[in-house]
Amino acid sequence: MSQMLFFFLSSLLILASLQRTHAGVQYAVMNKAVGTPGGDRFAREIDTQLSISTMTSASEFIWKTLQQSEADRKNVEKVTLIVEVMDVALAYEFNNEIHLSEDFIAKYEGDLKTMFIGIIYHEMTHVWQWNGNGQTPPGLVEGIGDYVRFAAGYAAPQWAKPGDGQKWDEGYSVTARFLEYCNTLSNGFVAKLNAMMKTNYSDHFFVDLLGKTVDQLWNDYKSKYHGAL
Repeated sequence: MSQMLFFFLSSLLILASLQRTHAGVQYAVMNKAVGTPGGDRFAREIDTQLSISTMTSASEFIWKTLQQSEADRKNVEKVTLIVEVMDVALAYEFNNEIHLSEDFIAKYEGDLKTMFIGIIYHEMTHVWQWNGNGQTPPGLVEGIGDYVRFAAGYAAPQWAKPGDGQKWDEGYSVTARFLEYCNTLSNGFVAKLNAMMKTNYSDHFFVDLLGKTVDQLWNDYKSKYHGAL
């Protein structure tokens, strides 16, 4: 019996180790906010195992959604999730590190696990997407992050509805909804747009892919949903 238990526990340790490295990418979690309300809640309700499995599944989903083979992807060796006390209200990604606010975790009143997974899908998109070497409008970068989050089924309750917004690159859910519309015009549009942004960016990419300027597409999009606003 003791030998069977030892084998079972050993297998679990091996499995946990394998989950940390997937497809050549290592995933790590650092809780720098232990002892704070948010840091302790993270440890209780989310923990390292869920974090790593979410980062792993998010990467798989992003590669599929953006149609990225291994040769098409960035050379990323490690992605680290860091829970910490910081001024940013929610989260941000920089240099393959996802920084998550302890204060947000402490105060969030909804389904924390579902919200956390959605945030990770958004931030992991920033790890893998192209941004035109910094030339892509920030609103488009954030819009693609929310587009992937939406496609994965983790849209936040307060998100913009189809047709909402004042401009196409307003960012986040407004731009995500616009990109969703563009993708209905040509399946795979978002993936193709992302691929084109590997080295630079131009609004003309929309013309190349859909035959209309981005402003024309935005007007068409607004007209389609005007009656529902």
